[in-house]
Amino acid sequence: MSTALPEWFYPGPPGGWTADMLDHLPPGAPRHVELIDGSLIMMSPQTAFHLYAVRLFETHLKPPQALAVIREMTVTLGLRQRPEPDILLVNKSAIKENTTSFKPEDVHLVVEVVSAESMDRDRTTKPIKYSNAGIKHFWRVENENGLPVVYTFGLEPAVRAYVPTGVHRKRLQTNIGFDVDIDLHLDWPPS
Repeated sequence: MSTALPEWFYPGPPGGWTADMLDHLPPGAPRHVELIDGSLIMMSPQTAFHLYAVRLFETHLKPPQALAVIREMTVTLGLRQRPEPDILLVNKSAIKENTTSFKPEDVHLVVEVVSAESMDRDRTTKPIKYSNAGIKHFWRVENENGLPVVYTFGLEPAVRAYVPTGVHRKRLQTNIGFDVDIDLHLDWPPS
């Protein structure tokens, strides 16, 4: 069974959608929409693994006081690029009451939890866009038999590309300008 998309969705504006247009979608638009290469990407329903993995990082990532852990908000990378990472670590000074998106220079870390629907974007498209925008750290979280595996990357600024800094199972221990130590066992399924 499929649902028809509303008239406002297509064909889209001439030249494609732009980042600022996401703030002016009609009231009936989905709550979570990304913009990749001028195309709107609707978020598919999330799995329990995705929910618990995002919650793990939201709860256990303990940044210094100048940074804040944010979920379900976008980062504007360019005119036609406004992805919505699962977790962002941003400068607190960038958070205002009416903030709907962050600038790349205010983002310290992006975390993407891979799902079947987002696999290609999370593994290839988004990391390239994040590194081109100068975001220093990127973590990709994969489901390996119900357990999170975290692939960590750091920005090599001379070429604006991510280089692998680790693959973490059971425990994530790294440094991203501050020490990180997270037990990767998910608190699921709930008892």
